[in-house]
Amino acid sequence: MKIPFFSFAERNQKLKAETLAVFEEFYDSNWYVLGKFTQKFEKEFADYNQVKHAVGVSTGLDALHLSLLALGVGDGDEVVVPSNTYIATVLAISFVGATPIFVEPRLETANLNPELLEAAITEKTKAIMPVHLYGQACEMDAIMEIANRHNLFVVEDNAQAHGARYNGKLTGSFGQANATSFYPTKNIGALGEAGAVTTDDPEIAEKISVFRNYGSQKRYYNNVVGYNMRIDEFEAAFLGICLKHIESWTKEREEMFKLYSECLAGIEGISPLKIAEGATTVNHLYTIRTQRRDELQAFLNEKGIGTKIHYPVPPHLQECYKNLGYSKGDFPIAEEIAETTLSLPNFIGIKESEIHYVGECIKSFFKES
Repeated sequence: MKIPFFSFAERNQKLKAETLAVFEEFYDSNWYVLGKFTQKFEKEFADYNQVKHAVGVSTGLDALHLSLLALGVGDGDEVVVPSNTYIATVLAISFVGATPIFVEPRLETANLNPELLEAAITEKTKAIMPVHLYGQACEMDAIMEIANRHNLFVVEDNAQAHGARYNGKLTGSFGQANATSFYPTKNIGALGEAGAVTTDDPEIAEKISVFRNYGSQKRYYNNVVGYNMRIDEFEAAFLGICLKHIESWTKEREEMFKLYSECLAGIEGISPLKIAEGATTVNHLYTIRTQRRDELQAFLNEKGIGTKIHYPVPPHLQECYKNLGYSKGDFPIAEEIAETTLSLPNFIGIKESEIHYVGECIKSFFKES
């Protein structure tokens, strides 16, 4: 059996007729930048996240960058960030001239450990940037309590957790400004690059809108030094289609999660990630941990099963952050996650028989070796 790690086939086939119809409307509109589709999607995405404002931008990284910029984070400031996040989270901090301060996750959930936050806060700390990794909501009540007590901003990296909740509240609605990505493989995925910022603060929304558009509110009149980070009009149109389906896709992902958990239950040698009390996951990735990760990945590849490692090198060991002066061993939990995690096939349209096959192959690997 051949099972890719990810496939667009079923999702795109289901959306094809509606997408082509919307493309024709977009094409005939003769308005291709910041038009009616962008306005409509921003309103619908804000409503979906139960916030007052959403501003579409060009990428998830740009959403993070502009969120920090709008909050006034800059040179000399520090931003607390998980030690095991994807590099984009950290790059956004660097873009505004601030310094990333890494805090370890909980090994069992891979999300930021709030119990370690206070020790990382200094007089220079300006913000905390929790990352809802693999689709699971962070422990946001504790994070927000600490942030409020220290008068710090919170910027959620919500790229992987569209629709996840902590104690009933949606990710992307806790912080002052919250960034997300619509990279094609995300749970709400575009046909190219796109992102958005969600916020309840009209001033922040206005700042993001100005920064993304050359620093301009009125054409040819530039209030601040800005960027060209606007969401593509057709991507906004396509994302509007995806929003209509996200609830059913999330339910399908919940079923995938349950089935994987059943198939892998009791296998000695692997540790599926746990869900924190009060948190939900939208199963952006189904990730396991094993000390024999590389062997298992090679074995599954021989069996026709695609897998990915999210992520093989933690930020503090990346070449581009050599200047921060960290060494191997400085963040052992992040390093263990990087060395032991493996993400299994997980996409809209994956069949029950395919999940069962993955489970059987993993079971046979540990039984035979």
